[in-house]
Amino acid sequence: MNELRDIFEAGLTGLVSGFLVSVPVGPTNITIINDGARRGFLYALMIGLGSVAMEVIYCGIAFAGFSSLFESSAVRAAMELISFVLVLWLGLKYTLAKSVPTHLHSIDVVEQRFHPHTAFMTGFVRVLGNPSVLLFWITMTATFLAHHWVEPKWTSKSVCIAGVGLGSAAWFGLLSWAVVIGHQKFSKRTLLNMSRVSGACLLVVAVALGVRLVKVLALRH
Repeated sequence: MNELRDIFEAGLTGLVSGFLVSVPVGPTNITIINDGARRGFLYALMIGLGSVAMEVIYCGIAFAGFSSLFESSAVRAAMELISFVLVLWLGLKYTLAKSVPTHLHSIDVVEQRFHPHTAFMTGFVRVLGNPSVLLFWITMTATFLAHHWVEPKWTSKSVCIAGVGLGSAAWFGLLSWAVVIGHQKFSKRTLLNMSRVSGACLLVVAVALGVRLVKVLALRH
């Protein structure tokens, strides 16, 4: 029974985090919005799925390469604090955003090197060229393990990674559908509001992490 509960928690953690981190408007979302109305739902969806594939790879690398670092209780406690600060910072960043980022220089460099010719590879390369995504997932997987939302077993980790993929795919599917139905009628204000809603959700998560951190510190004293 405990194992089933652990798997459910890992899957739910991956699903929610995968969805929330895909909502803030960035290069992938902008590409889907710009190309979806012109080329159709399937083209837009394939861009999203390419992005999902690279996101899942980064998440897997984070779990595989850095999980062992968090076996120490001291390191785990430090990561709980770092994760709180990171989620709080991201929440404030997206909530208070005044403009929408359309591209990154690192993405431009990778695209010039690989010259993606398909929708799937366009989405894939857009995440590949953003190294901050890997750093983000390193921190997030550490958070999941530190709070025991994901157990340090590959069954639990794999379910979480699958959840991340499903959550991200769900968002990009919804966005692709909305773009095609709405014929790209997304104003800058709408795009900003999408990011701000995601930021507000992250702030709620930050509050929950902060409350847990305070309780842990109170118990130790």
